[in-house]
Amino acid sequence: MDDLTVKQAADRSKKIREHYRSLEMKHHGSEWTVEEDALAFLTDAGLVGRLTMAQQGRWPVGESNEAGLEHKIGESIWWLMVLADRMGIDSEEALENFLSTTEKRFDI
Repeated sequence: MDDLTVKQAADRSKKIREHYRSLEMKHHGSEWTVEEDALAFLTDAGLVGRLTMAQQGRWPVGESNEAGLEHKIGESIWWLMVLADRMGIDSEEALENFLSTTEKRFDI
């Protein structure tokens, strides 16, 4: 697989979100608000925390679920791209600005 760019990931994320939107319309009669998307992201981010604890042996669930952890990390990144798109923020630009600002702060 070729290296995935942030722009490609953002474009693919938007298309996937459109499919979920059609399911929301079918099942609920309206699409989720930006706030509901943010809550869904926070839920998945919380699951990343719990699965990380399990993977590190700090949460008693038996075996850690590596596939589930990888999936939830990917899903959390996806949600961030969806949220950025819905709020008119360019994911690639936001990431670049964050990295540049933080690198300057640490003189990297």
